[in-house]
Parts: sequence; C-alpha cells; structure tokens
Amino acid sequence: MREVTIRLMHMALATPDKATLDALRIDRTKPARTGTWLALLAVAVALITVFVTVLVQTRRPGPLAVRTVRVHAPQSNASSTLLNASGYVTARRAATVSSKATGKVIDVLVEEGMQVEDGQVLARLDASNIEMNLELAKAQLESAHKALGETRANLEHAEREFRRIERLTTEHAASQVELDRAATDVRVLEARLARHMADIAVSEREVALWHQQLEDSVIRAPFPGIVTSKNAQPGEMISPVSAGGGFTRTGICTIVDMNSLEIEVDVSESYINRVGSGQPVEAVLDAYPQWRIPARVIAIIPTADRQKATVKVRVGFEETDPRILPDMSVKAAFQSPEDANREPSSPTIPRAAIRQREGRDFVWIVRGGRLERRIVTIGERGREEVAIVAGLVDGERLVVEGPENLVEGAEVRETGQ
Repeated sequence: MREVTIRLMHMALATPDKATLDALRIDRTKPARTGTWLALLAVAVALITVFVTVLVQTRRPGPLAVRTVRVHAPQSNASSTLLNASGYVTARRAATVSSKATGKVIDVLVEEGMQVEDGQVLARLDASNIEMNLELAKAQLESAHKALGETRANLEHAEREFRRIERLTTEHAASQVELDRAATDVRVLEARLARHMADIAVSEREVALWHQQLEDSVIRAPFPGIVTSKNAQPGEMISPVSAGGGFTRTGICTIVDMNSLEIEVDVSESYINRVGSGQPVEAVLDAYPQWRIPARVIAIIPTADRQKATVKVRVGFEETDPRILPDMSVKAAFQSPEDANREPSSPTIPRAAIRQREGRDFVWIVRGGRLERRIVTIGERGREEVAIVAGLVDGERLVVEGPENLVEGAEVRETGQ
C-alpha cells in the first residue's frame, strides 16, 4: 500500500503527457446521468396523467338511454259541441297601482314577473316635506297642551278670587261690581279653556292627517298577484291623474291576480241562444293546441255590440295553470249541457310506464333532458294500458323503457316518441 502511494506521488509530480490530460478532461457533449433520469421521470408522469384522464373519461356515465311516449288527452266528442267561438284570456282582477297624491319616486322594489303579496311595499315616494309638516303639527300640538295648562291655572285662580269676593260681599266688605267682575273673569277663562281643548283636538287631527300622508308615500300591493309591467323608475314624478305633458307617470306597476284569469268570448247574436250559464266549455289555447282545458260559462253580459252584432260571454277555467297567461288567444267549444254530468275521460298510458315505490304508483317524466318523479292516481287498468285519473298533463313525456336504477334529476337521452 505504501509503494502504491509513493508511485502516485511520483506520477503527480511528473509532467503529464497529452493522453493523460485527455483522459482526465470532462466531455460536456454527453448528457449528464442525472439529467437523463429527470427526463425519463417527466415522460413517465405525462404518460400516467394521460392514462388516468382517458380512464376517467371512459368511466364517466353518459346520458341514460330511455324510450318515451307523449301523454295525449282524449279527444272530446265533436258531436256534443254546440258552438265554436274565439276570444282572449283576461284577468278579472288587475290593477295599475298608483299613489294618492303627486310625488317623486325615490325607490321601486318590484320587477316584471315578481310575485307580490297583499300589502307588500312596491315603491316609496319622497316624503321629506311631509315629515317636516308632521314635526310642525306635533310642535303645535305640544304648544296647545301648554296653553291649556296655563288657562287652567288662571281659571283656578279666578275661581278662588270669585269665592273670596263673594264671601266679602255677604259681609258687606265688597261691592256688587267687584263680584260681577270676578264672575266675568271666571266665565272668560272657562271659555278660553274650552277653546284650547278644541285647539288640541284640531292639532291631534292634523298630526293624524300628516301621519296618513306619510303612510300614503309608501305604495303597497292592493292584492296578491304577479307584476306584469313596471311603469316608473326612481327620480320620476308620479300622479294619480295624467299631468305634466307626458313626463309624469300615472302608475308604478301593473299587478295581475293569476287566479282570476278567465276567457272573454264574443258570440254572434244568431247563436247566443245556444249558450247558457254554467254550460261546459272546452278551451284550447293557440299556444298549446293539443291541450284541452275544461271550463264553464260564468255569465252572459246582458248587452250586445251594435257594430259587431255580438254578445260578450265570460268563461271561467275549472283549474288554473301557470301556462295560462293574460291576453292569450283561445278557442272555446261550447258543449251540450248534458256533458256537465258526464265523467271526464282520463288519458291512458302504457302499463310499462307505471312504477311503484313504498306502495305508491309513480311515473318518470322527462323535462329538459332530466328525470322527474311524479306520483299518479290510477283509474281503470287494462291489459296493456291504464287510465290516469290525476297527476299528468297533456303533452308531457313518459319513460316506458329504461334502466331500473333511474334516479330523479338524472340526465337521459330519449330514443322514442
């Protein structure tokens, strides 16, 4: 070992030749071993990422394929129709809400389509002047109360003075003139006291008046309904009458009670004898031609239109529906009165669409590409079809074939009609 060490020392002290120097030089043209491993590791990570992404995408569940059918309401018997007429959907209770007095709008709290309740605040008017007048009326009321207290004190003093002079008069120590003057002072103060009490009553009514005007600056909904139009914005003037050359609004918004929707139909004079109060009517909206809505005649307006030779008939819906909107055009088929006691026919659907859970019958409805669970009431059962008494609406789509593991809200793809 010692000899090897001595030899290495001699080699270090000796002048190296070119071959030795070339052997000791680092060749930088070859990649380092560490860099090679890092490159291989990066490639491996990229391959694993691509593999996991492909695996997740292939295992992601797509829309479930289901076969659907459309619900069709049974067609009515055309032979029972006595008269066909057309009209429009109108609201029996609709109002353009305004203020009691002219004022400047400072806040509007409603938008079109908003549901409002009875008494809900719709808008506020500028009430700064009203608040100042209210404070002034309160100050006047307080002043009247103080004046009343002063008059009462003076009256008590005058009554004591009258009693003293009356006693002196009986003792012949005071004259009758002094007694009359004291009695007059008492009557004057009693009258002043009554006037102050009347002034207090007037001031209280004035305070109540300004309180009412302050309350009137807050515009509220007169009945529950839906806002169909917004007519004013903050900063505009509003008045219960038309004024200002078109720059003053006459209403904040229009509210319609959707539960009061009905149909107004113009019936020719020649056929008005076929219409009677309470008569069954089958209404069809132009927007939903396959949807037949049960209705009934409410009233026949006892006057005729001379220009059109028609009589207006009011027809009410048996049940309301969100799809029925004001001013929709509608066709009304007036049925025979015998149909009033006839049981309405129910739509029929395939038995395969009926499912059960927890002892209740339900069906799967496809709405917007997703499933919706709907409880139904079943009537007569046939071999392949069943009648649905309640739970379905004309035009809805039912699932008749599909996987057993369907859940509400699942995305589906329809494969049939």
